[in-house]
Amino acid sequence: MMEFQRVCPFCAEPLDPQDVFCEACGRHLASAAERGEEQQPAADDGDFELPAPNGCAQCGSLSLSQDGYCESCGAAQPRPRDHQERELSGVAAVSDRGVRHHRNEDAFAVAATSLPGGENAQVAVVCDGVSSASRPDEASQTAADTASEALLTALEHGVEPEPAMRGAILTAAEAVAELGRTSGPEAGRNSPACTFVGAVAAGGVVTIGWVGDSRAYWIPDDREGAEPYRLTEDDSWAAGMVAAGLMSEAEAYADARAHAITGWLGADAEEVEPHTVAFTPHVPGVLVICSDGLWNYAEAATDLADLVRVDAQRDPLRAARAMVSFAVGAGGHDNITVAVLPVLPDPAGGYTDTLLDLPVITAPAAAPPMPPVPPVPPHPPLPLPPR
Repeated sequence: MMEFQRVCPFCAEPLDPQDVFCEACGRHLASAAERGEEQQPAADDGDFELPAPNGCAQCGSLSLSQDGYCESCGAAQPRPRDHQERELSGVAAVSDRGVRHHRNEDAFAVAATSLPGGENAQVAVVCDGVSSASRPDEASQTAADTASEALLTALEHGVEPEPAMRGAILTAAEAVAELGRTSGPEAGRNSPACTFVGAVAAGGVVTIGWVGDSRAYWIPDDREGAEPYRLTEDDSWAAGMVAAGLMSEAEAYADARAHAITGWLGADAEEVEPHTVAFTPHVPGVLVICSDGLWNYAEAATDLADLVRVDAQRDPLRAARAMVSFAVGAGGHDNITVAVLPVLPDPAGGYTDTLLDLPVITAPAAAPPMPPVPPVPPHPPLPLPPR
């Protein structure tokens, strides 16, 4: 399991090694020298730019540090990655820093392509950087970009979606592991790490792959005729305890260790074991893949379905925005990333059963009352044949 990071000495908010101020309470933290540590330059995530001369977005002060903080009030200054949105044909995603974290450690990639047979395919990937690891934002972006490119290449060359997904996860895992092997003082120790969930929608079949606790949900348009369904099982302490029959789900998720992950991408992952599942929806709906910044506020599939707009099939970007806004309003304690892929059944009318088959759930029609059956008169005794 990933080790826990240091916290603010004043309010216990999780901190990164280069933090100068606590984002939660705004207190100035002890310098590296005062902590007895060697001073290390702040990691440059490559996307911070000093704001215009009007100064700090929080208080207006012009005293801004090079690592993106106001030296007067301690507020982190906006970065382009704090809020991102993208929409392509048939897929959309939104990512937001949330309220409590000083940077966005989630990343996503969305893409669309054509298979060799001419069918359209949509791809979405969501990665959540492990905050207790070094440079989690770099890990998640590397994984999302690498996996998306590997998926597109494999699909365009005729590889079936499920092996393409497994290969993409392993390729992304190697890319994130390489960050840890080639980095500076932390090489081989507390290396960059992230979780992964990805989806391919093509030909009426949805293929999911994951490592960690980022999730995928199937949300049908008709919530009365078909049931929402969670498609992934977390690589986490709580899920492991439930699977082993040692605790009930309520007990496991109430434990402080519940969200400690047991699977991730990174140099210190013992062995990456991609999970994949495919299914064929029988009704129109949307696939939602997300980081735990969303599902922590709506874990059950039925609860998350209540957050999905009824027009999500037609406007996936608006649906993704609404779910992110909900999570921010509910507290925004983590980064939030949501991708929405509208999915229609195969227009040919048929389907091929896959590993996970989700039938439409409908109430049986009431049968008309049967007419009364007239009594049958007794038959007279039959004459015996002559001997």
